[in-house]
Amino acid sequence: MKQLSLLAASLMFSAGVLAGAADNVSVQDPYVRLAPPNAPATGAFMVIKNNGDKDIKVLKADNPASKVTELHTHINDGGVMKMRPVPSIDIKAKEEAVLKPGSLHVMMIGLKAPMKEGDVVPITLSFDDGSTKQVDAKVVRPMAAPMPAAMDHKH
Repeated sequence: MKQLSLLAASLMFSAGVLAGAADNVSVQDPYVRLAPPNAPATGAFMVIKNNGDKDIKVLKADNPASKVTELHTHINDGGVMKMRPVPSIDIKAKEEAVLKPGSLHVMMIGLKAPMKEGDVVPITLSFDDGSTKQVDAKVVRPMAAPMPAAMDHKH
């Protein structure tokens, strides 16, 4: 019986330690872009708010829908936009990180199965203190690109 009590206390302590940064994080508007048929990858987007008093870092993300999950950003390399992995996403105390198309995002590579609009993908965010937070991101159809503004041909 004593061993069972020690095990229970140990598990409760571990759960408390792993809460950390995740307890001070809220996530708004998480979604995964619906990938075209046979596309090998897609992106997940959200707003991650750090409501705590200490800066935090998202070190990785994971999900069951893809073989590889990476934190990414877009960079302008000589006028060409390219996606690149980043080691972390830093979020200052009381601030937020906006993960959006053309910027920071969660890259889901090697999709295991086709997704349908309305599916939900659980994404686990891991923070620099070892804590984690699961986010349920709904699969949505990408919005159509905005039409270019009408050109003024008056001379």
